[in-house]
Amino acid sequence: MRRGVEFLVTRVLRSRLGIAVAIAIVVFGVIGAARLVSGQSDPASGLSSRPREPITTVDPEAGDDGVLATAAPPSPKTRPGEPTPEQAAGRFTTAWLAGPGSTGDEWHGRLRPLSTSALTEKLTGADPESVPARRMTGQVTLRPRTASFVEALIPLDNGRLRLELVAPDGRWLVDAVDWERQ
Repeated sequence: MRRGVEFLVTRVLRSRLGIAVAIAIVVFGVIGAARLVSGQSDPASGLSSRPREPITTVDPEAGDDGVLATAAPPSPKTRPGEPTPEQAAGRFTTAWLAGPGSTGDEWHGRLRPLSTSALTEKLTGADPESVPARRMTGQVTLRPRTASFVEALIPLDNGRLRLELVAPDGRWLVDAVDWERQ
């Protein structure tokens, strides 16, 4: 008996296989004890605490709260005496299209009062000859996002100009320019 315990302690429990067998015995022992304590159960019943109806977390009488049922975005706010977003976008587009044939300083000087300081910095070094269009072919279309942020779409002779305008204080300035070729 002593040799058996010594063999068990010195060789079997020090090997990976011996430890795995010992853990398996403990796990099956716990499962067996739990089954003995829990008593008999009907194997056909499945989950015994399963609800009879679906669980809902939304009041069905409260209405639709999804993204598709959101209210229209607020209309853009303009400070009295300042140009509307459409006018600001139209003025910027006119100044932007006047780039070819003018010097870089003249072009940047026309765009500076109509754009944010961030956009003015991004346009530094831009060549006015690189403007891809020559004239507007339609009216400015606005997509209001908030009361102080709108997206303006302007159709041009060979593409579409997309401007992002911001008005944190009610004065509309262009903050981003994107060109889509058609």
